[in-house]
Amino acid sequence: MTKVKPRTIDEYINAAPKDAQSKLRELRALLKKIAPNATEAIKWGSPVFEAKRILFAFSAFKSHINFMPTGPAMKPFKKELSKFTTGKDTIKFPYDKPLPKALIRKIAAYRVKQVKEKDAKWMY
Repeated sequence: MTKVKPRTIDEYINAAPKDAQSKLRELRALLKKIAPNATEAIKWGSPVFEAKRILFAFSAFKSHINFMPTGPAMKPFKKELSKFTTGKDTIKFPYDKPLPKALIRKIAAYRVKQVKEKDAKWMY
């Protein structure tokens, strides 16, 4: 990433490593379809989608994208996520493998539903 702080998601993607850019665009497009009315922003240096609360965020690293849908949104998909490196609120998707689009859609839709129905917060 460049040293200039991006102010938009487009700027963030354009400043990301070349290997990351197509994956970031692909992930963003998936998330836009799941949350078409969400606001896009940059928070804490990462792209986020917001609708009342932060729905999800993502970020680019040297060899992977981090998708951050929150731990509670990941919980129902624990078995499917066992193939990936995960953290408390994050999932790593390596650049050298296709994005698991169906899984991302399910997790993102679940997160949107959580926020809409239960006013789910970002953290536990």
